[in-house]
Amino acid sequence: MRVGLLTEGGYPYADGEARLWCDRLVRGLAQHEFEVYALSRSARQAAGDFMELPGAVRRVRTAPLWGEGARAPRRGRGTYGRRERRRFAECFGELAAAISAPGGPGSPGAPAAAGTAGPAGAAGSQADRFASGLYGLAELARERGGLPAALRSETAVRALERACHASGALQGAHRARVADLLTVTGALERALRPLSLDWYGDGEGGGEGSVGEGSAGESCVGEPGLSGVDLCHAASAGPAALPGLLARRFFGTPLLITEYGVRLREYYLASAAGPGGAVLSAPVRTLLASFQGRLTAEAYARAALITPGNTHARRWQERCGGAPERLRTVYPGMDASRFAEVGERGAGGGAGERGDDGWTLVWLGRLEPAKDVVALLHAFAQVRRAVPRARLRLVETGRPAPAADGYPAHCRALAAHLFPDFPDFPDEAADAHPVGDSPVSFARLGDPGLPSAADAYAAGSVVVLSSVVEGFPVGLVEAMFCGCATVSTDVGAVCEVIGGTGLVVPPRNPRALADACLELLADPERRERLGAAARARALELFTAEQNVAAFRGIYLELMSHCPVRRGEYGPGGEPVPFARPAEAHIPGRWAGGAGPAPSPAAHTPTWATAQPGPEPEPEPEPLGVGPYAPPADEGRP
Repeated sequence: MRVGLLTEGGYPYADGEARLWCDRLVRGLAQHEFEVYALSRSARQAAGDFMELPGAVRRVRTAPLWGEGARAPRRGRGTYGRRERRRFAECFGELAAAISAPGGPGSPGAPAAAGTAGPAGAAGSQADRFASGLYGLAELARERGGLPAALRSETAVRALERACHASGALQGAHRARVADLLTVTGALERALRPLSLDWYGDGEGGGEGSVGEGSAGESCVGEPGLSGVDLCHAASAGPAALPGLLARRFFGTPLLITEYGVRLREYYLASAAGPGGAVLSAPVRTLLASFQGRLTAEAYARAALITPGNTHARRWQERCGGAPERLRTVYPGMDASRFAEVGERGAGGGAGERGDDGWTLVWLGRLEPAKDVVALLHAFAQVRRAVPRARLRLVETGRPAPAADGYPAHCRALAAHLFPDFPDFPDEAADAHPVGDSPVSFARLGDPGLPSAADAYAAGSVVVLSSVVEGFPVGLVEAMFCGCATVSTDVGAVCEVIGGTGLVVPPRNPRALADACLELLADPERRERLGAAARARALELFTAEQNVAAFRGIYLELMSHCPVRRGEYGPGGEPVPFARPAEAHIPGRWAGGAGPAPSPAAHTPTWATAQPGPEPEPEPEPLGVGPYAPPADEGRP
């Protein structure tokens, strides 16, 4: 099977998101061929190195979602006449009207599911208008090119202005000024660049805004691109899903979407600042959030399957229009072998076996506001008053987000204020910690004595998570692999991950956090029981092996309901024997399918066609029509 892996700001870049999960996926499913189509988010990322790619990755294509991005059009393309300009204005007008209208997943007061808001059919009609405009622009770009320049033209600005000032438009859109409209059209041009790329099998390398290199450095000129893959697997429902939507539209290729952190939720959390940290105005935020919501809903509606990483993400996807029958939770897989030694060492022993002193709390993560280390420090002040021997070790991993500027310094200043560098109690001199040693220490992963996360977890008696915002808590799973007892705040997927093997308290509640920590510090036997149960749960649900096995079954399931369209040919152009799967030769209808299979005469050896059998089915209809075409009710022109 040939799989097109679609990413945005992720794999195969060495500093990309979800890179470890994608790397484990392609290595674990090495029997398939992978082609990676990656969208980069910054010049720094695009200039960076790739991860070491396995042999299963046959080709990598990249394109930027930053900068100007528009190259000189190819000869005979990109110049719009009167008909093309009118066609562009109609398509972009539909898209602009949809993102300016209320009721979408990105607008205030959005409904729980598309189609349930306001007047009957209002939400559905706006979704149809968005799809009509989106695919109309894609077809125009495929036929004539020139879309990036058109999206930044005065025609686009005027169409957006009309939509924003129309009756019934979003309240925030009514206040948009010319500068706001220019900002929005620029952002839409960047987000819609996948519509203009040469990834869809036109056989002409060097398309607008694209870079094409194979895994071994060979040129991609003449390659079939996404027209030759059997399945598109997108790592998010944002711009990364756009190539998959177009492959489904043009070629009937099934689309699988996997989200471990919901892309739309991440956009909402980061929507206050634009590129470079510039503060965006309220109309700009309103329109861009509406666009992202509409795009997400379209991706969810057209995907054959959606695989959230936890129930928390699944609720978001259902609210944004994902059909429950097409949602299937697949927990992210993690490498448990890195924590095996610490976990096995603590499985049958107490504090002495684990290597900790029985009184140390460990926190591990990025020092940023979402982790609420300030609340943890206040909670530890209460723990310290009750247990003078208690210690808190804060271990930083990686650099904090740009929005966290100044937060690490604030945490250090607060720790110095709450815990001066002298003992709080006179008799503490007899303790294992010397006089003047602060009970709160800051360290960074990779420092001497902390070469790995397993070493950090092994040094603590209780692992604490104090976040106020969390998706899938990776650090919590790592602590569970190590057999640690944990205290966590009830955010994101924490309760689903813990499943009764740790203590969970409300967020932003230092008193509750302190009480839970004191309970576990005072009861070593309970810590051992919870740690053993946590390790058993993590090994059952969150290993890389279970993740790869789940996707192996999903790939085969999706392919069993889809036609096989491509042939395999050797270096000399001759067909490769047995390259087509056996089910490609079965005449008649697929089980549960929507129409006849391809003609057996077109896909079976000559000796087979001479045997007695049923009358051959008619030849398949041209691409884009017939049984494998998109349904007629999709609202497209």
